[in-house]
This record gives sequence, structure tokens and C-alpha cells, in this order.
Amino acid sequence: MSPALLLLLLALQSPDQRRVVVASKPFGESYILAEMFAQLLEARDIEVDRRPGLGATEIAFRAIRTGSADVYPEYTGTGLLAILGERPVPDSRQVFDRVSREFRRRWNARWLPPLGFQNTYAIAVRRETAARYDLATLSDLARVGRSLHAGLTPDFIGRPDGLPGLTRVYGVRFAEVRALLPAVKYQALAAGEVDVIDGYSTDGLIARYDLVVLRDDRRFFPPYEAAALVSGGLVERRPAAIAALAELSGRLDETTMRALNRRLEVDREPVDRIAADALAELGLTSGSPALAPRDGSGVERRVAGGFLRYLWERRGETLVLVRRHLLLVLLSLTAAVGVAVPLGLALERLPRGAELAVRAAGVLQTLPGIALLAFMIPLLGIGLLPAVVALFLYSLYPILRNTYTGVRDAAPEAVAAGRALGMTPRQVLRHVRLPLAAPVIMAGVRTAAVINVGTATLAAFIGAGGLGDPIAAGLALSDTRMILSGAIPAALLALGVDGLLGAVERVVRPGGVGVPTTA
Repeated sequence: MSPALLLLLLALQSPDQRRVVVASKPFGESYILAEMFAQLLEARDIEVDRRPGLGATEIAFRAIRTGSADVYPEYTGTGLLAILGERPVPDSRQVFDRVSREFRRRWNARWLPPLGFQNTYAIAVRRETAARYDLATLSDLARVGRSLHAGLTPDFIGRPDGLPGLTRVYGVRFAEVRALLPAVKYQALAAGEVDVIDGYSTDGLIARYDLVVLRDDRRFFPPYEAAALVSGGLVERRPAAIAALAELSGRLDETTMRALNRRLEVDREPVDRIAADALAELGLTSGSPALAPRDGSGVERRVAGGFLRYLWERRGETLVLVRRHLLLVLLSLTAAVGVAVPLGLALERLPRGAELAVRAAGVLQTLPGIALLAFMIPLLGIGLLPAVVALFLYSLYPILRNTYTGVRDAAPEAVAAGRALGMTPRQVLRHVRLPLAAPVIMAGVRTAAVINVGTATLAAFIGAGGLGDPIAAGLALSDTRMILSGAIPAALLALGVDGLLGAVERVVRPGGVGVPTTA
């Protein structure tokens, strides 16, 4: 990646120091609480940059540790078990004291006093399943678990306070465990595709689907008090922001939070309206602001009516998202072409090590996109820069492979004729090999571009924006229209980029050379 491009990325990435970066995890309650944080800060004349829908706990907490985010809503039990890796403690005060002390000591991160409610894990089944197997507690579930199919979130499957802990404490084992997204699991349970799911005690969907929550009779789950988790940098830099956020401490109870979640998950109200109403009812703001289109970040407003009308009503937000998506693709693809093409040309002169180098680049393609993005956070934080670097790495292989193969296999007869005419190796490369290989190289660029557009949707999980934002929010909230409002423009963008590069390919193709295929 060129120094000039890197400087441009750093300039685009650098946050405005006047703004407080408010993040959330990708589920409904976290969206609501983060929006409440943001609106409360704005009501106190503190500018905010919203980064909603970051990936699971590890990604959101890394953003706090690296200073890429200033605050997000977290739960004390999650901090104790999933982050500190300690055993559950039943006393809520002990849990809060422990996470407060250790987070400050290890990472200079601070827990503000809890918001006033707990949101513990809730293992739920359909009412007919509970009746059929006589289920009331998690011990009952352990007795019949091998006859049931579970649909659990990936976070729950891997966390010590999730399935591994249930297996250790209760001996729970299922006939099958399927990894499901937070909102999708409720639909799967209602449809009978799974028998057991993990949820949260304040979920509005539990009441909507009339589910039975199994009692934690051995008190395995620790207290999960919701609180604002803030970076040490915010404490030092913006004490007024800490004071504003602390105004929410102790102001929310489980009944209130369950009602807010129901408005979002069941009634499909806009998250900014829900947050504004909640703050006004608490007397922390003067009233509910009028809905206004956001800059493409966050949970977008929902519009009544058909899908086409929905798309038309949010066309402004979509254009902002498309521009951001194009920026991600353009920067990463330009950098990949600038590195992979010269490298492929150089490898043609090193036949022994060339294939090994190309295969090494190919290893990057085996890494899951979200994993590669997560690896970038400790080095580059969240936002544009880590997303562009990850997409750049993903784009290298098809361009490098096609460049090397195209130049190496360029018409041997033409190469031999050039040499017979006394051309130097550099002249043969420039005037014979490279022109003949150009269509193959362009085919690699087109392949990389299409992959890039699709993979860039994952950038939403590290706060980079783009068309992945409505997709991630829609998956979290089980909103098909929202998912499609990001997926359809992304598909059209991929077709458009491929078509544009196809036109470039026709221009650079020498006369008489057929349409190439990807090597």
C-alpha cells in the first residue's frame, strides 16, 4: 500500500476529537441503550459519532481497549465471565466491584454505575414443548436435552457463561446445536425448526411468541447488570461526557426495558424515537425530536407501506451508504492493484519462488471475512482503515494469480519472435508479455472487485459503514426489508463495478485476443 494512500486513510480514519464515539453490539437492546447514550450526550451539547452494530463482545470490547470507541452498553456478568474469564458469582455487588476493579487495572476501562436493571440469559422453549416434556427448570432440560434441537447464538455457544457452562454445571447436551443470529432464533423456534433457544430476560419477543423461560435452579448465570462501559481516554478527555452518561445510572428497570425492547422488536418502531421517548419520560431531555435521516449509520427508520415505497423513502440514506461502500471498495482495490500487479510481474522472473508466493497470498482467502476484520482491531482500531486493509488483503490473490499466470503464459511464439528481433527481457515484458496478459490481469481485477463489494458488507461489524449497516441491523432485528435495503444495492453495485471494469478490459485487450477467463 503506497505511503500516499496510507496517509489518506489515516486522515479519513482519524476521529474528530470533539466527538464521543458511541458503539453498540448487534442486538435490539444494545441499539436502544447506545442511542439513549448518544441522545443524552447530544442534549448536553456533546457531539457524538455513532458506531452501532459492532460484532460480538470481543470486537466491541477491543474497540474500547484500543480507544476506537468511547462507550458502549455492556453487562457485568459478561464482563466477569466472557472477558475476565472468571467463575460466576451470585452477588451483583461483588460482580460489579470485581469487574470495576479489574477492568480499570488491566485496561484502564471504567464501568459507570449500573443503569438499574438486569438482563440475564433466558433459556426458552415453546409452551407445548414445556408441557410435553414437563420442563420448568434447566435441570429438567438436562434430563431430556438429547431429544431436543437447540438454536443458539454464536456468542452463547462459545462463551464460558453459555453452552460450555451449562454443560459443565447441568450436564445439558442436545441432539443438535445450530448457530443462529439473535433475532432469527425466535423465528426458528416459533416455526418448530429448533426446540430450545437462548434469549435475554428483557427480550420483547419472549412475550410475543408466548415462550416459557426455564428457571436457573442452580443459579449458574451470574448477575447481568446493564451499565455504560467507557474507555479511560474518555474519562480523562471528556469528564462532562462521563457526568452526562452517569445521569442514566439507576434510572431503568426491567419492566421499562422490556417495554422498550417490545417497541423495537415487535412494534417495529424506530430506535431513535424509542430512545428519545425514554429519555423524555425519565425527565432527562425536554422532548422527543422529529425523526430525521441519519448519515447512513445506525438502525435506519422504518417506513410503513410496500417494499418499493420503503426503498424510495430511504433513498437519501441509501445513497450515503453507497458512497461509503464505494469508498471502501475503491481504496482497497486500488491498493491491491498497485501491489499485486507489480509483484506478479516481478514473480515472473523468479519461477522457483513464484508459486510459493502466490499460494501464500491465497492463504488469506481461507480466513473468514469477519475474523480478518477482527484481527485488524488491535492494530488499527475500528472504522475505515482496518476495513480497507482487510479488503486490500482479500483482493490480492486473484489479481496476483492472474498477473503472474497471464505474463508467464503469454503467447510463447510472440515472445520468441521478440527475442529473435533482439529485444531485451524488459522490452519483451513491456511490449509483448504485458499487452497480451492484460485481459487476464483485468479478469483477476474484476474477480477481486466483485468479491470486494460483497465482503465489504461485513465492514459494518467494525463500524466502517457502507451497505452492511442495514444488513447487520436487519439481521439483528429480524427485519427483512432492512436486510434487502442493503443487500439489493450491494448486488447492483457489484454488477455495476464488474460492468465498468469489463468495459476497461475491452479497451486494453489487444486485437485478436479472445475473452479471458480467471486463472
